[in-house]
Amino acid sequence: MASTAKNDGGIVETIKTVVYALLIAGVFRTLFFQPFWIPSGSMKDTLLIGDFLFVNKMAYGYSRYSCPFSACPFDGRLFFSEPERGDVVVFRHPVNGSDFIKRLIGLPGDTVQMRAGVVYLNGEAVPQEAAGQFSELYEQQGPMGQLPRCENGPVGQGDICTKSKSRETLPGGRTHDVLNIDTNGAGDNTDVFTVPAGHYFFMGDNRDNSQDSRFVQAVGGVGFVPADHLIGRADRIMFSSAGRSMLYFWTWRSDRFFKAVE
Repeated sequence: MASTAKNDGGIVETIKTVVYALLIAGVFRTLFFQPFWIPSGSMKDTLLIGDFLFVNKMAYGYSRYSCPFSACPFDGRLFFSEPERGDVVVFRHPVNGSDFIKRLIGLPGDTVQMRAGVVYLNGEAVPQEAAGQFSELYEQQGPMGQLPRCENGPVGQGDICTKSKSRETLPGGRTHDVLNIDTNGAGDNTDVFTVPAGHYFFMGDNRDNSQDSRFVQAVGGVGFVPADHLIGRADRIMFSSAGRSMLYFWTWRSDRFFKAVE
């Protein structure tokens, strides 16, 4: 009987330890950092498929989307800090409920327009300078086995896929790379968007391969993103793998470990 009681007590202690660990992990994920895998190529070459990062959830305060399953029991934001233009942000898609990651281009009250692949903010062109090419193998990437789009396409399996790269400088001086695939892509020329109060305008750095705020939500785009849909800021890549699984160590990109997100 004593042995049975001792075993029962050990099981209870194990269950309590697991519960406490899950609670601590839940609090950490809700308040501080959320893990995020890059599933698509919309942010190349800033972020590549298979990059793993922790999203800084303290950067903009908290909303109901800060909690797992959107379970935080309040509306709006607590301890809100305004995001900065140029931040790379994870947010909840206003329609389909999935988490997206894009670059913040337009702040509330801004006008945004694309003309021949150049961003115009409040009527002024955002400067771009040619920065060479981004090259990668034309092969399946990540767990979903996506094939990259190429400016020099069509190319064969295993051949080099290239895209023109430019260095873009936003108002305030922050710079980042953007890629071009199509001479006259679907999002290269747009109407003028006026960002409503309490909303933000996002774009992917891989400009011709990104469903973002240039496209209305009715056709799968992001549209304007409400402030309470912001989840956090991407600051640093912790790990990166080009393979179908992170266990394929020969596909690890060690040069991207702990790399800052610009």
